[in-house]
Amino acid sequence: MKSKFAVLVFLCFGLIINAQTPPYSTPEIDNKVDALMANMSLDEKLAQIMGTRLRDIMEDGKISLVKCREHIPYGIGHFCQFSSGQELEPEELRDMVREVQNYLMTETRLKIPAIFHEEAITGFATLGATTFPQQIGVGCTWNPDLVKKNTRSTAQSMRAAGATFALSPMLDLSRTAHFNRHQESYGEDAYLTSRMGVAFVQGLQGDDFKTGVAATVKHFAGYGTKNNNSKMLYEEYLMPHEACFKVAGAKSVMPSYGVYKALPVAASPTMLDQVLRRDAGFDGLVVSDYGAINLLLKKYKVAKDSTMAAALALNAGMDIELSSPSMFPKLKEALQQEVVTEELINGAVKRSLIMKAKLGLLDENPVFGKDGDLDFDPPAFRKLAYETACQSIVLLKNNGVLPLKKDVKKIALVGPNAATVHGLLGDYTYQGMRAFWKQSDFDANNPKLITVMDGLQRKLDKSVTLLHERGCDWSAALEAQIDKSGFGDSRIDKLKLLTVKDTPQPDLQNALKIAKESDVIIAVMGENLSLNGEGRWRKGIRLPGEQEAFVEKLIATGKPVVLVMLSGRQEVISKFSDKCAAILQAWFPGEEGGNAVADILLGNVNPSGKLCVSYPRTEEQVEINYQDGDNEALIQYPFGYGLSYTKYEYSDFKMRNKVKIDDERFSVSCKVKNTGFMDGTEVVQLYVSPKNAYSTMKPILLKGFQRVSLKAGEEKTITFKVSPQQLVEYKNNQWIIEAGNYEFKVGASCADIRLKGDINLKGDDLILEKGREVFFTDNRVK
Repeated sequence: MKSKFAVLVFLCFGLIINAQTPPYSTPEIDNKVDALMANMSLDEKLAQIMGTRLRDIMEDGKISLVKCREHIPYGIGHFCQFSSGQELEPEELRDMVREVQNYLMTETRLKIPAIFHEEAITGFATLGATTFPQQIGVGCTWNPDLVKKNTRSTAQSMRAAGATFALSPMLDLSRTAHFNRHQESYGEDAYLTSRMGVAFVQGLQGDDFKTGVAATVKHFAGYGTKNNNSKMLYEEYLMPHEACFKVAGAKSVMPSYGVYKALPVAASPTMLDQVLRRDAGFDGLVVSDYGAINLLLKKYKVAKDSTMAAALALNAGMDIELSSPSMFPKLKEALQQEVVTEELINGAVKRSLIMKAKLGLLDENPVFGKDGDLDFDPPAFRKLAYETACQSIVLLKNNGVLPLKKDVKKIALVGPNAATVHGLLGDYTYQGMRAFWKQSDFDANNPKLITVMDGLQRKLDKSVTLLHERGCDWSAALEAQIDKSGFGDSRIDKLKLLTVKDTPQPDLQNALKIAKESDVIIAVMGENLSLNGEGRWRKGIRLPGEQEAFVEKLIATGKPVVLVMLSGRQEVISKFSDKCAAILQAWFPGEEGGNAVADILLGNVNPSGKLCVSYPRTEEQVEINYQDGDNEALIQYPFGYGLSYTKYEYSDFKMRNKVKIDDERFSVSCKVKNTGFMDGTEVVQLYVSPKNAYSTMKPILLKGFQRVSLKAGEEKTITFKVSPQQLVEYKNNQWIIEAGNYEFKVGASCADIRLKGDINLKGDDLILEKGREVFFTDNRVK
């Protein structure tokens, strides 16, 4: 029976120690910042809560001392996207940072260095740096340990250049492939996104802000959805951010461009004060998305002028305006009009300076970059990019054609993404930012980008003939001639021109000819930078243009077709997928993508990727969430799904049938055995379903997972140590764990449950006065 009363308790569980991350500041830092602020004018204070671009102080590609004196006479808080806006070799970039910092420390009165920040979801966004797979692909690795290694390498390169702050990771839950920023997410699930986000922040920041790079979690919270439901907001959309605050120690957050309950988040005290600071316990720095404060005036029209836009944002809880000083300079007038207070301004300035102090920028002799020659893409980093790409690729279908057999002597490699680098790169890569925002070409050899054709040519036996023909364009009609003279003047048109300028005209008939002559057809289809990303919307989510018709013509040859999709989203392929021999979803796989795809096709690597999203069957524009239960009409491949070249057998499920609701943890365990003939890695997934008739919990929720590497014939035991806090719900403005019955399930996907058992949480319902502080299972493998 459900208790009529709730016991108010604070549960001291295993991961609470990890959740009690250090506070934003220390007495020593407070004293240093307070002493600095006591001597600051209002102009100098406002300068510390604004960002600008290097281009504003440059002339003819060089830093201009005259422009520095004009544009930043009082100093500046941040230089925004400082490296992706330039085309500089690592040493040149570092030297430019040093030149600007030298001006700030020798010519401004207070001698306060600036924070140089950059994007980092696929690595340091700068010329020559390692380009990792896009984040949606990384989500399919289900490998937080690898994420942590990747971001540690990113931090090393950023610090070497003099950068100390990243506008990453992106923690939005994306439940529709129609969302143009879908590719930047870790998928649709809060638990998986939280695990990956925590690993990202831990790797980037390291053990010390003075040697690491400060992470900025974004976009707070619920961006990309129209959710106004507080239960969904707190339980789902807030969770990745809150876990990064409490477990990983993230101290910077970026609010979204979105709206919650009719008010833009950038001007919402509910979101930036109540939810963020009071409820989630965040004590750090809040930085605006680029131009977000301006949108309060220009788009949302909740402010009558620039002064009021600045006041609304500051009053709501925004600390710093990025990327240009357009609204916050008006805080002077807002102070005179008494719509903001000096106390509010001082609070924002103090938080800005505390971050600089944490990063070592206020030390007596701050260090800007690393001396000597710099290499942002050393072999160790490329190896991480390769491993990530391999683990991100999801095998959706295989009739036995893969791995390719030794009797395959002639391969037709076709499709618009077969031999181009433009299908390897996601948005917010250095290359993607240069191409879209700057309409500038990029060097495919710095870092070296490996196409699918490159990978196959390197790895195929010399006895195998590889024939190549594009066959079709990304989005043009079949057999159309592509006009390379130009597509128009829009940003999208210029980007399209960049993607095709060095590619041959597609020849459909030749593609079909070599397909008929070959033993197997590898069709590399999908998207490119012009078809997916911020500011780029497609009308549908099938294969673009007439790629679908091209695949159907390939199928009609009667030869086995292996469909490889390079894209930033799931593509609806239900019309013809049953006729393909095999299907690989490879996402935007980064610089080593071609090698990774080739090794999986050839069996040098056993695929282990599992979907971090539900794969849609139709183009219906609805949010798909596996947690809602049976959605077979909408879903072709379920969340957590992914095939292997071997088989795994699950057995020996163990779990007590009852535990106390205030127990620290309880165990759920099982054995997994590789029953095939190839070594492999299985992602073992733990789900929970409520059994109480009155429960408001979703029908099925991910509560744990573990990658397990198994040699052929090997068996291991996986134990999930579950905390009752993981069953908490947000109801009536409080966090409550409900006593009663739950079913725990272990499976290979949310729809492929291999083992399950019931457990009863005994006792009175528990209210967590301080909110949730245990987010994850504690796993053991032996």
